[in-house]
Amino acid sequence: MLRKSKLIMSAAFLFGITAVSTAQEGRVTIKQDPIIPQLLEKKIEMVQDGIIGDRYRIQLFSGDNNQASKVITEYRAEYPKWSSTIVFDTPNYKVWVGNFRNSLEADRALLEIKKKYPAAFRFRPEKR
Repeated sequence: MLRKSKLIMSAAFLFGITAVSTAQEGRVTIKQDPIIPQLLEKKIEMVQDGIIGDRYRIQLFSGDNNQASKVITEYRAEYPKWSSTIVFDTPNYKVWVGNFRNSLEADRALLEIKKKYPAAFRFRPEKR
């Protein structure tokens, strides 16, 4: 009787191990809304343009429109590798340079730009 119960227990144990170790196969199907790739592209574009994300810029000038136009024209002739723009922030026009990913990148550019524009400074634009 004891031997019969050991035999049943051993068989149950082996059956349990076999059942657990059997691999299962399956297939996963992902259904994605077709607008998601378009949204990802738009986000990448917005990050690159500095609309979203933590970016740094350099300000060269703040004042009237005519002087801002002169400064940006001179800057673009001297430093074409960094983008520049004029931003109107009541009551001044500001010349902003670059769209740097981190402060180190902005500081490296600032060192070069300060040679011609000593009043230039690095900043992080406020989110609007």
